[in-house]
Amino acid sequence: MNTGTLRGACLCLLLIFGGGMAQAKTPPDQLIVGMNMNNLLTLDPAAMTGNEVVGIVVNLYDSLVELDPDQLTNVRPALATSWQVNSDDNLLTFQLRKGVTFHSGNPLTADDVVWSMRRILHLNLAQASVWKSYGFTRQNVDQMVRAPDRWTVEIALPKANDPKLVIYSLAALGSGSVLDSKTVQSHARNGDWGNHWLTTNEAGSGAFRLDTWQAKDVLRISRNPDYWRGPAKLSRVVFRHFQESQTLRLMIEKGDLDIASSMAVSDINALRHDPNLTIDAVKKGTIYYVAMSMKEAHFANAKVREAVRYLIDYQGINKALMPGYGILHQRPIQSGMPATLPNPGYKLDIPRAKTLLAEAGYPDGFDTTLRVLADQPFLNIAIAVQSTLLQGGIRAKIITGTGNQIYGAMRERRFDMLVGRGGSGVEPHPHSSLRSLVYNPNNSDAARLTNFQGWRTSFFDPQLNSEIDQALLERDPGKQQQDYYAIQQRYDQLIPALIPLSQMVDSVVVRNNVQHYQPHPSATTFLRDVSKSASVTEGNAP
Repeated sequence: MNTGTLRGACLCLLLIFGGGMAQAKTPPDQLIVGMNMNNLLTLDPAAMTGNEVVGIVVNLYDSLVELDPDQLTNVRPALATSWQVNSDDNLLTFQLRKGVTFHSGNPLTADDVVWSMRRILHLNLAQASVWKSYGFTRQNVDQMVRAPDRWTVEIALPKANDPKLVIYSLAALGSGSVLDSKTVQSHARNGDWGNHWLTTNEAGSGAFRLDTWQAKDVLRISRNPDYWRGPAKLSRVVFRHFQESQTLRLMIEKGDLDIASSMAVSDINALRHDPNLTIDAVKKGTIYYVAMSMKEAHFANAKVREAVRYLIDYQGINKALMPGYGILHQRPIQSGMPATLPNPGYKLDIPRAKTLLAEAGYPDGFDTTLRVLADQPFLNIAIAVQSTLLQGGIRAKIITGTGNQIYGAMRERRFDMLVGRGGSGVEPHPHSSLRSLVYNPNNSDAARLTNFQGWRTSFFDPQLNSEIDQALLERDPGKQQQDYYAIQQRYDQLIPALIPLSQMVDSVVVRNNVQHYQPHPSATTFLRDVSKSASVTEGNAP
């Protein structure tokens, strides 16, 4: 290597690793966000899955209502200025804000709201599951969701329900996004309701417009100058894909990023004493779990599922792997609610597991597969579970992949075991968690309840479904709480196919010159009010 080349290489290393040089700065009117985009598969609000895409979609689209991040049970107006529920609790009426336009310039009216909701059921993709649980179907949605005039939307509930929960769902899921029906229909092909086009495009009215999305590389959104709330504070937000946590750490330390998410615990902890950074940790309702498919002969046996229950080192995993990612939790209803029972206290118990496997007819164990995202903390959880399964005689081969490869197989009910994260929990109601993790009103393959983990695992108990339905309608708070206690106890006794092990904590690293950034517990983090000060405010990160 000649002298010039060597000098150039050294300069590159200095630039990469700091070398005492001044920190880089991101543009003052732009927010640069580093994240792992492996699970970012579509921008279509009807088809999306995962928290990552929700945080992007809610900045491109508006919904009728929003949830206050400081108090989730506080519902705030958005496209709807007001709403009413009739005395029979079966009709919701929303009055729309006038003068709102889509990014195309088309006016937003009640017809767009109605069309957007009907589209979810007619497409019958991931986000349809929640609405099907409320009784909406492709056959009845056109009658149940209607626009009596240009500024009024009526949603009639097909079956008895808690209207408060329905309103929470409109606010929290992202599937309540209102689409520009004219623009989307102009891009529809072969009756797909514009799904193919919306995978990489948008047709919203939100504070930002989509500029470009290059999968697993970069996604850019820019300020909508005609936004009805007034233009966003920042001109642009750039989301950049980083596979490696150490790269995220280096980039935000240098100042090349304003916000970093999806970081490993070790890297987050290493940044806690940086005076220019703050760690924002928000507990979410999503649950990390180990799932089994009851379509697979081994796991159809309750004793095998119970053996797996005792072949997980819950305490070790949460102590060593989950700080910054989650906290120990073994119930299907998220913690922090009056209806949530204390943890049952399951621990690793290899002798007990071996006895159960022998009783099930597998004294020598068996071979299986364990699917997992090739990201943290999922991969480390899977390795830990693989190790303790092996001690009990279950030889699990780990299969890694992207979100589409791993969760796609689960949605198709073609898997053995899987380490995942789900459970919704975005609505501040016990039913939100139960619906996602437990409820399975129709176990047939044709039902395609792909957003329900109960359906994905083929776990089906008619009595439990009935109890969940009844608890939702109970108007006596004390009786309802007792109902939810009984549901959790029965779920536990049935030896479910999905084993909760930790409740999600979302840790985001933010530079101190970023102002008014508030991570939302339901993943609907709005960026419209985020701004940046001229210089970093020195201080100690919590």
